[in-house]
Amino acid sequence: MNKISIDINADVGEGINNESSIMPYLSSCNIACGGHAGDISTMTKVVRIAKNHKVKIGAHPSFPDKANFGRQVMDISAADLYSSLKQQIRDLQSVLYSENTQLHHVKPHGALYNLAAKDEKTANVVIEVIKSISLPIKLYAPYKSVLADRAIEENIRVTFEAFADRNYNSDLTLVSRNNDAAILTDKHQILEHLLEMIKHENVITLTGEKVPIKASTFCVHGDTKNAYEILKFLNEKLPKHNINIQ
Repeated sequence: MNKISIDINADVGEGINNESSIMPYLSSCNIACGGHAGDISTMTKVVRIAKNHKVKIGAHPSFPDKANFGRQVMDISAADLYSSLKQQIRDLQSVLYSENTQLHHVKPHGALYNLAAKDEKTANVVIEVIKSISLPIKLYAPYKSVLADRAIEENIRVTFEAFADRNYNSDLTLVSRNNDAAILTDKHQILEHLLEMIKHENVITLTGEKVPIKASTFCVHGDTKNAYEILKFLNEKLPKHNINIQ
């Protein structure tokens, strides 16, 4: 049977301080760069841990809203959002330069990610920021999203992302965190959720529908309470299903 290769990512540098324990189980990471969490000091610390474990490094920019952890849509102009996102990524790039390593991808955070997935104006801001970066970098974005479709039109390399620890609605949006069923924490349930997406390119929604989805990178949130346990379990179990993490 042919082996399948996937990437497993996590959002890090968000104040949980579990990077040393989870990084060995990741193949890429998304580092908070000052919008919703993080500063030069935390970025430097997490970059060094990622580099030590040969984990690909991405920027995780957000609406500039630490008070709400970037999980609420901000009333902000396109110009101001562009400036903020550009500065956040530039700050991480300065750390990467000083640590002699490079930026691999960009993955928007929280409300920005969800809004850009469906709102063309917001998606265009993210795309213009990526186009302004001289290095060829990838964008992590949801399958069939406005963000992914617009990026592909602009010749930006897109890696489709899905979420290992989140439930989905039938339109492929994530179930709101206000819903008690939004977040998956049972490692066995998460494994089944992942296998359905990886092997069958479907996701079982909260209402039990089977909806087509494509992804090659899968996120386990670093702030999920048992992220370490989940990631360790997936690293043990996925190879037994002919799935490599790389």
